Amino acid sequence: MSEKTPKTQSLSRRAWRAVLSSWGARLGLTWVALLLIMGGFAPLLANSYPLLWKVDGQWSSPMMQRLTATDVTWMVAVTSAAVLLLIGRWRLRVRLGVLLGVIVATASIAAALIVDKPLPDYERYRTTKAEFALFAPVRYSPNDRVRDIQQIEPDGPCWAGYEHQHWLGQNDLREDVASRMIHACRIVLSIGLIATGIAAFLGIIIGGFMGYFAAGFDLIGMRLVEVFEFIPQLFLLLMFAAFFPGDNPQILPGIHIQRIYLIMAIIGVTGWTGYARFVRAEFLKLRKQDFVTAAHALGLPLRSILFKHMLPNGLTPVLVSATFGIASAILAEATLSFLGFGLNEDPSWGQLLNQAARGGSFVWWIAIFPGLAIFLTVFAYNLIGESLRDAIDPHTQKA
Repeated sequence: MSEKTPKTQSLSRRAWRAVLSSWGARLGLTWVALLLIMGGFAPLLANSYPLLWKVDGQWSSPMMQRLTATDVTWMVAVTSAAVLLLIGRWRLRVRLGVLLGVIVATASIAAALIVDKPLPDYERYRTTKAEFALFAPVRYSPNDRVRDIQQIEPDGPCWAGYEHQHWLGQNDLREDVASRMIHACRIVLSIGLIATGIAAFLGIIIGGFMGYFAAGFDLIGMRLVEVFEFIPQLFLLLMFAAFFPGDNPQILPGIHIQRIYLIMAIIGVTGWTGYARFVRAEFLKLRKQDFVTAAHALGLPLRSILFKHMLPNGLTPVLVSATFGIASAILAEATLSFLGFGLNEDPSWGQLLNQAARGGSFVWWIAIFPGLAIFLTVFAYNLIGESLRDAIDPHTQKA
């Protein structure tokens, strides 16, 4: 009987298996998955509105009635990502395409159907006597300042001997720290992925053309890279924050944009140079390979040669760099918020750190928990990046 030939595996599948064999990558992926769950289902975990209650014989869900388009999009996106992860037969690019389509469709439908809600009345749900009420584990919304409870100083964690039931205490505005940290997971995840996605997209396009055409195109492209590398990203963010104050500033007459999107765009537009250098180096090496010459001989169009044949063979350094880029984007947003130029109403970990020393006194619980969350998130992405680099590096594989 003839022996069965071993089933060959693609580079991406081998790299993924090698990444999962590392304890560091497992810990990093576990922490990122926890952030996704907390950010996606934040209204179910931290909310002043009852998830379900019964008043005067009527059942209702105030939490569902107060959901925004952003809440619905996050819930559907995280649920879809979990389902697609369990479908093992589909290729990665198919899963990503389906996930992106679901997110875009959900965001469009939710924005069209869900209308703006009136100002919240948090005290009503704490004072109304209901026949039955089911609340979230953290019974406070991120912007609930607990005006109905008379107190002078913000409370600390309930397990540290403070009076009110706040797991991680309150900030100087008497908002629940645990609730703001849970809802801030959305800012951390979105700014890391979207800003890095913008930077990687620009770097791949520009670097690919530089490496393929070389000569004059490469000369002009490298000068452009050097110009953008001299732009100080943090000072540019501070300048834009000073010129466009508020969470929804007016960029042009009649055109408003949320500050978080402005921060993402600035980080992405100024952070593409590293990816362009990597792709340029790979394309300079690949442009003379036999499979590229064969593609030319077959008369394939330029976009097919660049992005269907050459790019998959030169993308591995970009993937490794992207994990470190996500960590850098998170640090940039946290630094901006810590300096007081970030988000105002929307929760942010850096914003909480800024509040820890506000008023002349140091509040330890506002400093420790957001600072630890920032450290663990950046550390997790670095662990994933290190494991991915070791899995892709041929010298490591030979060793």
